[in-house]
Amino acid sequence: MTKFNKDLPYNSLPDLPPRANLETSTVFKATIKANKLLAELKGYCQTLPNPEMLLNTIVLQESKESNAIENIVTTQDELYKATLMGDAVKNQAAKEVLQYRQAMYWGIEELTKTKIISTNLLVGIMQRLRNTSDNIRKNSGTKLANPTNNTVVYTPPEGENTIREKLAKLEVFINDDVFSDLDPLIKMALIHYQFEAIHPFSDGNGRTGRILNVLYLIQQELLGLPVLYLSHYIIQNKSDYYRLLKSITEENNWEEWVLFVVNGVAETSKMTLEKINAILLLKQQAEIAIKSEFKASFSKELVDLLFSNPYIKISILEQAGIAKRQTASEYLKKIENLGWLQPIKIGREVYFINHKLIDILSK
Repeated sequence: MTKFNKDLPYNSLPDLPPRANLETSTVFKATIKANKLLAELKGYCQTLPNPEMLLNTIVLQESKESNAIENIVTTQDELYKATLMGDAVKNQAAKEVLQYRQAMYWGIEELTKTKIISTNLLVGIMQRLRNTSDNIRKNSGTKLANPTNNTVVYTPPEGENTIREKLAKLEVFINDDVFSDLDPLIKMALIHYQFEAIHPFSDGNGRTGRILNVLYLIQQELLGLPVLYLSHYIIQNKSDYYRLLKSITEENNWEEWVLFVVNGVAETSKMTLEKINAILLLKQQAEIAIKSEFKASFSKELVDLLFSNPYIKISILEQAGIAKRQTASEYLKKIENLGWLQPIKIGREVYFINHKLIDILSK
């Protein structure tokens, strides 16, 4: 095998699976724990009366964290305003977070149709999250540098044909049952490294790779909905994330990387469960308070709406068929008086913020 040289294109990047002991006793114990917590999260989501309600808030948080890893940073405030503004959104970082969410939803929809994670699927995801028609990287000279001192740390494979060949081999590894003796969480760790090492796009590789993680868990039926905050774990352990990716390339150190990913799934599953529980408890409390105030005019759909859109305005109630403008305005004012919403004026429009929900999401 050609010795790795960080200054030369890594066209000799080996195909998966690697020649390494991937199922050590330490990794085996970690996968048991992570699989158990992931199964608990999946099962819990299946029991929810309205799981779609959580998707808006949870996926938006994952999108926000994933973009933050690439230093595309937006505040909760800007983000929720942007969800209401649609195409009129001005904040570029918030726009990119919304594109990430759109790319993830599109990827899940395509996966549902084909059951296959393909190169075309990954290209489609990248195009949507970047809002571009770019495809596989063609130009030479791509190098990844340390942001603090600008020294080269890695030169990915070069040449469109080489990159496509490596992606084709990765596609086989992802989808072929020949490799099914490996625990799916271990496989996910290998897939993530390989995709990042191939670095097939001029931009958007990290974000596409993190969407790939979620799609793989859904494909393997370990998750039913994209409700895992894996990007939060990566951003909390960013230096370890990059150090361990580097140590595979330079030292073939797979065990530490696999443990990092598997422990991340366990920690993230636990955190996501806690967050969902906190949101549902808050929603239950809101429902009791609003029902008591509204009596016969109470609508469960209204409460669902308040927890699907942390920022809400009168027209959203109208569009959902809950009430006409005057009545919708009265409803929101009543809920504000109960202490569940805070009004804020943006331009000519008044928005109502579910501040208690945003507190949970921001923790």
